[in-house]
Amino acid sequence: MIRAALLAFCLPLTAVAAESERLTPQQFEEYVTGKTLMYGFDGQNYGGEDYLPGRTVRWSFLDGRCKSGHWYPDDGKICFIYEDNPEPQCWSFFLRGSTLVARFENNPEYEELYETGESEEPLLCLGPEVGV
Repeated sequence: MIRAALLAFCLPLTAVAAESERLTPQQFEEYVTGKTLMYGFDGQNYGGEDYLPGRTVRWSFLDGRCKSGHWYPDDGKICFIYEDNPEPQCWSFFLRGSTLVARFENNPEYEELYETGESEEPLLCLGPEVGV
């Protein structure tokens, strides 16, 4: 009986702990500016982003190719526009414990990305491809 009561008490706390509040644009900016964050998806490396001053960014799928862009707040979301795509890619960011979690808002079917660490160095960007 006590075990059931304790379990009933703990389950709502666990559900609350699993949910976290969306970061405001100001909180997001304070968290990321000046950092290079790595992201994972489903246990695999996904990519990394340099968060530069003035809300500018540089993204890479960690393949040596980088794309520059910028972010801006839009109705509580953080939207990114990159040099190769004029369509905004909007995300909601959350802190779960000390881990940044990103939910893609353009497609609700898309899974969340999560921070896997911070790099001491900026992303490796090899530059434009040159052919012969």
